[in-house]
Amino acid sequence: MIRLFTLLLFILPLSGRPTPALGPIDDAAELIKTGNVHELAKKFTSSIELTILNEENIYSASQAELVLGSFFKNNPIKAVKILHRVNSNPNIRYAVLLLTTANAEYRTAVSMKLTNGVFLVNEIKIESDKKEE
Repeated sequence: MIRLFTLLLFILPLSGRPTPALGPIDDAAELIKTGNVHELAKKFTSSIELTILNEENIYSASQAELVLGSFFKNNPIKAVKILHRVNSNPNIRYAVLLLTTANAEYRTAVSMKLTNGVFLVNEIKIESDKKEE
């Protein structure tokens, strides 16, 4: 009985703690991880700079959705890990992700800017992971 009481004494305070809110980078990383390009595109600025390997262009949000969707279709996502994030500027969020696909690993940079009170993706850059070259 004392063991049960001691166990509950430690567990109950932990169960009442609220989980920390995810930030905009975490939201984008989760959408990338699930390959949900349609929902990710809702977080794009009206035009987005998109670089996939050596192809760089500025696309409308709907065009970027198609291009990114094609990449994810050809490279099914297995895992996404946030390697580095920058939150020092209150108007910009930036992160480097390690994107593991069925075919290869890619270093992916995601940049977001504060637009009308909401962080929106304004740039995604996907390149081969340096350690594979």
